[in-house]
Amino acid sequence: MHSERSFSQVSIIIPVLNEAEVISNTLQLLQPLRAQGHELIIVDGGSTDETLSLVGPLADVVTHSEKGRALQMNAGAAIARGNIFWFLHADTLVAEDSLALLSNAQSSGYDWGRFNVRLSGQQVLLRIVERMMNLRSCLTGIATGDQGLFMTRDTFDEVGGFPLIPLMEDIEISKQLKKIGRPACIKAVLVTSSRRWEKNGILRTIWLMWRLRLLYWVGVPAESLKRHW
Repeated sequence: MHSERSFSQVSIIIPVLNEAEVISNTLQLLQPLRAQGHELIIVDGGSTDETLSLVGPLADVVTHSEKGRALQMNAGAAIARGNIFWFLHADTLVAEDSLALLSNAQSSGYDWGRFNVRLSGQQVLLRIVERMMNLRSCLTGIATGDQGLFMTRDTFDEVGGFPLIPLMEDIEISKQLKKIGRPACIKAVLVTSSRRWEKNGILRTIWLMWRLRLLYWVGVPAESLKRHW
């Protein structure tokens, strides 16, 4: 953890691929931050729906890269102007005070961090899932992409950006970031879509996620696990 420093411009980086169903809601909530001078970058991985026509008026920069979340986020970081990078998923909704809390964490000396997450669905089981996700993340220092990972530009450069793997890129970058310092665990929530959970079944999705992480932990390459996701 570095010494206390002043807050800087944030570059909000969002990778997208056929997200017309959700992207407008996500970007509308970020417009006040653009008005404050922060930067919103959309990195498209080859959308074939209406995503690009929707994001154009609501972003500062719309750029393109090869498909792949790690590739897209790295591409966004490569052109970002801010001193802090905040990576969001296309279906993640931020609260009004999210940036203020990020600012407090960064100015207090945290080089990176994440938010608590809340799944959008109303099922009671989802409340248990999200609490376990948040608790596990804070205890282990490992964050997932839907928790709104943020880090200083210097920290991002120090770890070499996101590893170019098709899955688990958030786990891998967290491991590298932990070598620099513990994450700021911001308790305020970002709301992320529970569409995958609801479509595939909550218990089935829990089992799949834990199975993939276990296989990855014992050495199965991310490339081999991707086909199961």
